[in-house]
Amino acid sequence: MCFSAPDGWQPDRYETTLKAPFTIDGPGTYSKGRKTTLTFAPSKGGWFFDRQDQPEQLPIRICASNVWTAQRSIVLRSGAQSNYMRMTEHIIANRLGLGLDNVVVGSMNGDPPLFDVGSMPIVDAIVQTGIIQDTSRPLKYFTVKEDVILPGPHGSFLRFEPAKEGQRTLFLDVAIDFPTAIGKQRIQFDLCPQSFTHGAHARTNCSRREMFLARTIGKLFADFRNLGYTNKNILIAGKHKYYNEPAMLHNGKSLEAVWHRACLDLVAALSLFDKGRLAGNITSYKAGHCLDCRFMTLMEINNLWQEIPLT
Repeated sequence: MCFSAPDGWQPDRYETTLKAPFTIDGPGTYSKGRKTTLTFAPSKGGWFFDRQDQPEQLPIRICASNVWTAQRSIVLRSGAQSNYMRMTEHIIANRLGLGLDNVVVGSMNGDPPLFDVGSMPIVDAIVQTGIIQDTSRPLKYFTVKEDVILPGPHGSFLRFEPAKEGQRTLFLDVAIDFPTAIGKQRIQFDLCPQSFTHGAHARTNCSRREMFLARTIGKLFADFRNLGYTNKNILIAGKHKYYNEPAMLHNGKSLEAVWHRACLDLVAALSLFDKGRLAGNITSYKAGHCLDCRFMTLMEINNLWQEIPLT
């Protein structure tokens, strides 16, 4: 499936932030029966998580150097071990996805809300609040200095090709291959607010086994402590069939899993780049959080970013 940017759409030339603060809440991802509230506020200088229950800790800057683990989700931490935020990908993906450069996200705990429709409540709240440009702060765009490929396990890989002359957009080619009913899926799209909003409808997916473990021994083992999972907010895939209703059908086949992988996983990892926005062509095959975050870390370590002159 291909998704092109609307005619006439152009990337921003100045940094953006919110017109005003807003709050949003939902059931916690890792706790049953607890509501989590997030406060989004305008800022300058990037994205931050502010753990308001950690008054002696500085806000957590959203960048590759603050990734604590990416084993099952992107967990960010800075300073004390208690100053962390789990499953950040569904939140920070809005940075590059909607073109929102500067925000502080406040929370009273490290457990983000899990919504019934992907990340759409956050997207809707941002759009309703409004995004404004700061004409005193020109945007910087970066690409890779050369074609970069990072292989991973089981034939997975990420590839980042440099932007062509004059290009300030990201083109994503994302494919997955799951040993479940999800199977093989592939999408190609220009990253813009319209394509991201479409992808933000996609729920997290898990196997039937993972759902069973979350509901039984989830309290005992951190790997399966997703106590907020329900049949509504998670796509559950068995070996040969789905155990709830899949969404985002295209030609009779659900592409919900690959849209989630592209917009709420990969775009989130790319949003860890904190010097500006990214441009070029990215190919992702069977990759996941670990490979995404390793890629972003190695790009920083090896200084492979190159600024694109604005014309």
